[in-house]
Amino acid sequence: MNIVFMGTPDFAVPILEQLVKDGYNVVGVVTQPDKPKGRKQQLTPPPVKVTAQSYGIPVLQPTKIREREQYEQVLALQPDLIVTAAFGQILPKPLLDAPKYGCINVHASLLPELRGGAPIHYAILQGKEKTGITIMYMVEKLDAGDILTQVEVPIDERDTVGTLHDKLSEAGAKLLSETIPKLLRGDITPIKQDDAKATFAYNIKPEQERIDWEKDGEDIYNHIRGMNPWPVAYTTYGGERWKIWWGEKVPAPSPAKPGTMIAVEKDGIIIATGNGTAIKITELQPAGKRKMSATDFLRGTTIEIGKVLGGANE
Repeated sequence: MNIVFMGTPDFAVPILEQLVKDGYNVVGVVTQPDKPKGRKQQLTPPPVKVTAQSYGIPVLQPTKIREREQYEQVLALQPDLIVTAAFGQILPKPLLDAPKYGCINVHASLLPELRGGAPIHYAILQGKEKTGITIMYMVEKLDAGDILTQVEVPIDERDTVGTLHDKLSEAGAKLLSETIPKLLRGDITPIKQDDAKATFAYNIKPEQERIDWEKDGEDIYNHIRGMNPWPVAYTTYGGERWKIWWGEKVPAPSPAKPGTMIAVEKDGIIIATGNGTAIKITELQPAGKRKMSATDFLRGTTIEIGKVLGGANE
């Protein structure tokens, strides 16, 4: 049986590796084009490409998979099954219809919740206690295909996007390994999604990175970890941007105006938040500097107690 795998970022790597480990004939990998990265804008291959090349698997990198000339290159591989995971493009109908066993996608949420490209971020931003992996048939609508299998993954209170990403990636690989044999035997009855229950997790926009101090401490705590390690939450101080990498919830109430720096402790800066709550910033990155602990930051900086951190219009 020929399998074509389609994926791009780190999330997809363990899933591709699982297919190889399980002995499937992966005849090709389709991934996004190389992109410039870093200060030098050096052209960098996506992680899935690097992994595929390490196994000697042919790689295709279409700019627009929906263009006939480009999807026909995939059809030429004669896939019996297409498996996708965070590929980043919606597949055209001719590609969806071609494989004998269809096209299936490994998605990082419990569909129909959190359809879209940032389900891991939103699961944390929304303070969820669990999320999961869904393997579904692909259709020409965003993450709306029939569900084949699902598995729940608990979210720890200290999980970040990074830690939850890794948990879900591994869970996705394991669930795929269990799902494909059942699919080939015809042992799965697909379940239609209830579109009325669908929620969406669209890609994070730059304006969403800014901390809104009017929100309560719990929401801001979730915001910080829901942006860690990418794209990273921020606020402003004196017209400069501070990236906020980590914070801790403060149990004591605070009557100060949200965003006010109300106290300095040896390991953090206490900031008033909405609803009379507060949060302690323990790891940050001032503009033009490296990421550091608040302890290191405070050694060389004098904080003006009572100063209000940047609002939406600063």
